[in-house]
Amino acid sequence: MNKEFWKATAIRAFRTFLQVILAMWTTGQLLTDLDFKAILLSAFSAAVYSVLTSIATGLPEVNVCHEMTDEEAYDLAYYHDSIEDELDDYEEGDEDEYEYKED
Repeated sequence: MNKEFWKATAIRAFRTFLQVILAMWTTGQLLTDLDFKAILLSAFSAAVYSVLTSIATGLPEVNVCHEMTDEEAYDLAYYHDSIEDELDDYEEGDEDEYEYKED
C-alpha cells in the first residue's frame, strides 16, 4: 500500500462521509428536527467502513501493476505464441478441428 493508495482511500472515505450526510439531511425533515450527532456518527462510521473495505479489497483506480519476473514474462510470451499458432492453424483451413459441437 503506497502513497497513491492512501490518497485514493482518503478521497473515497471523504466522499462516502459527505454522501451519508447529504442522504440523511435530505430525507424531507425540517432542519430543526435533524439529529446532527446521529448524522455525523453515521457518516463517520460509513467512512471508516469505506477505509476498511479499501484495505481489504483494494481500489480499482489505483495501479497495482508490478514488475514481471523473467519467469512470468516467459510464460506470458509462451501463452501469446501458442494462441497465435492456434489462430494460424485455424486460418490455414483446419476448421474441422475447431467446429462447434452441440451436446
